[in-house]
Amino acid sequence: MSLAGKVAIVTGSGQGLGLAYAQELARQGAAVVINDVDEQTAKDAVAAIENDGGKAVASVAPVGSSETARQLVAAAVDNFGRLDILVNNAGVLRDKVLWKMTDEDFDAVVNVHLRGTFTCVREAAMKFREQGEGGRIICIGSPTGQRGNFGQTNYAAAKAGIVGMVRTWAMELARAEVTVNAVIPVAATAMTETVPFFKEFVDAAARGEEMPPFARRALGFGNPSDVAGVVAFLASDDAAKVSGQAVGAGGDRLALWSHPEEVSTAFQNGGWDYETLTEDFDSLFGPNLQSVGQHMPEPPPEQKEKK
Repeated sequence: MSLAGKVAIVTGSGQGLGLAYAQELARQGAAVVINDVDEQTAKDAVAAIENDGGKAVASVAPVGSSETARQLVAAAVDNFGRLDILVNNAGVLRDKVLWKMTDEDFDAVVNVHLRGTFTCVREAAMKFREQGEGGRIICIGSPTGQRGNFGQTNYAAAKAGIVGMVRTWAMELARAEVTVNAVIPVAATAMTETVPFFKEFVDAAARGEEMPPFARRALGFGNPSDVAGVVAFLASDDAAKVSGQAVGAGGDRLALWSHPEEVSTAFQNGGWDYETLTEDFDSLFGPNLQSVGQHMPEPPPEQKEKK
């Protein structure tokens, strides 16, 4: 087992993707701290791992605060003696279009996803540096954070911010031999069930049906277990040279997201004034203007007939 003797924290791991990550880490030999806001859900997740021969304990608390981050690291150290891996997965949704999104909607999502990732990574980083033996940090992003998505201002901001922090932390923690990466999953969960384009595949997965090749290949959309192996790999010693990356995973597809780069440049002596931009902007940059949102391929005829 590649993670034998390692200790991991997985936030938001009572069910869904988080549980799949925790189960795979345990299957690979790691002892796991399960985190969820619901005590019974956390207990059930621990029982599932223990029934499969793994080691796990529960830490019931909402992710976001520094207090919860300290509680999670303490649970790892108190129960298993150390910390080697942190997977930041906890999240919530409050989807609304911009003009209907309240302060509370925005703050709830940013607090769990963005602030919670920050507080947990900060606490784990201090423990890794204290132990002096390196570590692995895996943060969970989203295609929404990479491309945007209608009705998800708060979620897009948080997930884009997470990838930005990952790139920064990869530099800051390199000397301590701590790798930091983002995983961009696309899988059947309660969150993707809210996306109309994915709903039929999520419903099929819930019925135990096999996903069609269109979903697994063209959409890169599968089950949580399809992403878990990527998380376990990034948590292992075999991924020691991989840091600061955003790795996409879903269905049969594995992808590496690029970092934002300038796609076109132009120069003007003395800089760019309004009049010059009005005259030249379209000819200089019009062909290279970037698209927004996720491009969904056209389903094959047999898939259309099912709808």
